[in-house]
Amino acid sequence: MAEFKIGDRVTAIYKTGKYIGEITEERTQHYLVKVLAVKKHPMQGDLHNPKSADVLFFHERRALAFREQANIPKQMVKHFEEEVPDYQASLKEAIEVMKKELNETPSDWAEMSLKMIDSLEKDYFK
Repeated sequence: MAEFKIGDRVTAIYKTGKYIGEITEERTQHYLVKVLAVKKHPMQGDLHNPKSADVLFFHERRALAFREQANIPKQMVKHFEEEVPDYQASLKEAIEVMKKELNETPSDWAEMSLKMIDSLEKDYFK
């Protein structure tokens, strides 16, 4: 497993989202990563029943905010060498990719997810 140091730019997977960030602290089994951009928006719904609409509570899953810090398991962190995109632009692009995938997946889960994404977009891009 690659070793990282404070200040390294990385990609980090947190729950079902993927982010570009900077390591701010090393812990025993995790890195504390400050979010700088969104690579993949988190999936909507219940994490324990992925892609299922038939759940007790269909969760709205927000992307981590700009400069928000998250505890990421070390195995979910990889080096990132490219230029870091603007947070808002990366968030918008990640949402567009997710909406395209959802529109190509006819299901109750996709339909509910699109409603959640519409609601999130209104909040993200006021």
